[in-house]
Amino acid sequence: MIDEVDLDLPVRAALPELAAALEARGAAVLVAPPGTGKTTLVPLALAGAVGGRVLVAEPRRVAVRAAAARMAWLLGEPVGGRVGYAIRGERRTGPGTRVEVVTTGLLVARLQRDPELAGVDAVVLDECHERHLDTDLALAFAVDARALRPDLRLLATSATAAAGDLAAALDGPVVTAPDPMHPVDVVWRPPPRPVPPPRGMRVEPALLDHVAGTVRRALADAAGDVLVFLPGRREIDDVARRLGQMEGAGIDAELLTLHGGQDGARQDAVLEGSTSGRRVVLATSIAETSLTVPGVRVVVDAGLSRRPWTDHARGLDALVTVLASQSSATQRAGRAGREAPGTAYRCWSEAEHAHRDRHDAPEVAHADLAGFALQLARWGTPNGAGLALLDAPPATAFDAARAVLRGLGLADDDGRITERGRAVATVGVHPRLGRALLDGAQAVGADIATDVVALLAADVPGDGDDLEERLRAARAGHDPRWRAEVRRLRRVEGLPRRGSRPESAATVVALAHPDRLARARGDDAREYLTTGGTGVELAAGSRLRGSRWLAVADAVRGPGDRVARVRLAVPIDEDIAREAAAGWWRDDAVVAWEDGDVVAERRERLGAIVLARRPLARPDPAAVAAAVRDGLAAEGLGLLRWDDAARALRARLAFLHAARGDPWPAVDDEALLARADEWLDLTRVRRRADLARVRVAPALRGLVPWSEAGRLDELAPERVTTPSGRGVRVDYTDPAAPVVALTVQQAFGWERAPVLAGVPVVVHLLSPAGRPAAVTADLASFWDSGYPQVRAELRGRYPKHAWPEDPRR
Repeated sequence: MIDEVDLDLPVRAALPELAAALEARGAAVLVAPPGTGKTTLVPLALAGAVGGRVLVAEPRRVAVRAAAARMAWLLGEPVGGRVGYAIRGERRTGPGTRVEVVTTGLLVARLQRDPELAGVDAVVLDECHERHLDTDLALAFAVDARALRPDLRLLATSATAAAGDLAAALDGPVVTAPDPMHPVDVVWRPPPRPVPPPRGMRVEPALLDHVAGTVRRALADAAGDVLVFLPGRREIDDVARRLGQMEGAGIDAELLTLHGGQDGARQDAVLEGSTSGRRVVLATSIAETSLTVPGVRVVVDAGLSRRPWTDHARGLDALVTVLASQSSATQRAGRAGREAPGTAYRCWSEAEHAHRDRHDAPEVAHADLAGFALQLARWGTPNGAGLALLDAPPATAFDAARAVLRGLGLADDDGRITERGRAVATVGVHPRLGRALLDGAQAVGADIATDVVALLAADVPGDGDDLEERLRAARAGHDPRWRAEVRRLRRVEGLPRRGSRPESAATVVALAHPDRLARARGDDAREYLTTGGTGVELAAGSRLRGSRWLAVADAVRGPGDRVARVRLAVPIDEDIAREAAAGWWRDDAVVAWEDGDVVAERRERLGAIVLARRPLARPDPAAVAAAVRDGLAAEGLGLLRWDDAARALRARLAFLHAARGDPWPAVDDEALLARADEWLDLTRVRRRADLARVRVAPALRGLVPWSEAGRLDELAPERVTTPSGRGVRVDYTDPAAPVVALTVQQAFGWERAPVLAGVPVVVHLLSPAGRPAAVTADLASFWDSGYPQVRAELRGRYPKHAWPEDPRR
């Protein structure tokens, strides 16, 4: 088939080496920059070399349609002949199709149904460097499939030179195509004033103003079409509005947009190019490597990307805006040099660029892994063991994903897929939505179930957080993605047309997210607590305010936010909530330390939401003791009443432990908390107030072995006796050095300081007026060297007191 194409693209030079590598090893990696022909010429070359069908997997639907259209055009025939394509809900192939372009998600589904890929002789995994979850799975499953089909040829392509991991996974060589990219001048154009970095989904309007201004400058200073990279549809619309006055500014250019939410006709119009006039194409990252936009000589890069992010602790998914990596910026800039020399305007500084991440993190590192885990379980490898996964999933995220599958009844405790899980895995949506579709259709009928699931799966945009209002707008409008998804879902086998109760969007949402059923915390019904334990709140102007219960379809918690903000929800009756989240219902006896005291009650709850409380008349004493221990650990030993006697005894014991070690007990907080049951009679404690009545000093004595108890006053007395017979209190504040404080005259007659438990006492000598005169741990040396000076200084001030020359007599 390649012989029919009269197009000399750079990848042609690499085709002989690539053919030899595939013939010898059956697998290879092709490194070829965007625009070199790897997506179009290589599949046609493979189709001419093998007898069966060539499957080409692309990470995005728009790239699937574009690649198929381009190859068919090169062959001079319509799509659906020798070149066809399939995306979710749409397929254009025929009996003579030799090259079929599919999404990586569809390739995963086909491998699951038929691991041997009967009738397929070669698989091309395109744009593997983008590292989407489906791409990683398709690669791992295809490598595994080659154990059954050694004759299956497998080619992974990458637009970047970092192909070592791919080559190791495929056990094949790397073939590199020449890069004839024309020179691209990089213009660093940061905003005139610092702009705060993106926060969550928010992008500062000042940056979008600057991007629009940079586009105007690029149109004025450079020739050719302008490709503008922005993180998402909202920013595309915002910049389009800012550029809406271009004609009034004397700039003549057609303004177009390119993103995954558009219908195919609008995407095709951008990718076909223009025969007259200049164009400004506002695009998301789909134009970074997967697609070639003809006519582009100028790139304006906002320097931002959008990626999925999951708060695994709270079960919240979101898209977040991040700074584009250095490698991403390089790919974007290269789009200006595919057809001729070009210019790339970067809306940040060169110094900032040096501090950006070198590469984008793979999606497995930060995304929701529930679908990923379900596909692994369906493949028969719940842990991914033995598969050629480029990166192992993070343990915390993977555990959270498997917990979701268990909660939905899609996998067992060992991660193995259930029959319900197998059915859900074939639907082609997130496992939560698949469960909601199948069980929701049983409950409320297929029509409402498919409508709501399509609304959530297609991410239909709209204003406000009322899901029912969003659904009414979708039904009344003409959103092509929603309608296409509804049609596809209604073809799922076994969906009953009618349910067992009236239609309810809330039932479907609740089945998808039983952990996001939320009950109002206060009378104003603004803040809610979900069954999963996450706090959420409604916006100030939300029409949902006043609803006692909500089924939350979407919520996001930004950095530093106290609670998550509801983005899409629907009111729900408590009875429906109880039914949908039946697996979360509990009726437990709870004895715990909560809010500073022991709580003993029976609780009926739905996850974290307490539905009813009843006091426990006779709580288990052991459970109460455990709760008190928890309270002491959480709030500290300050819950006890430490009088002077208790503090003094604790200090003496600490000294003996430091001086003698065992069997004298350690009495620091950690040690006392660890042995709380030994010295505190927790069976007599029922609440916080009881702890304040505990006599701490006698309790502490219980830690001293009975064989040593009689020696406490001998080894660490409360007082020591001076030569005059007066008792002086010993201060054990420092366990390493007990201290006595007395006047110089009271120490007369001591040749040396007292020794307690083998440790000399530190003597603080005071003047007759009680002021410090000297400190010594070696009293004998002090009498010889220090006392004469003290005597000389003080006897004039205190002549009525004795100041003998030798105080030891």
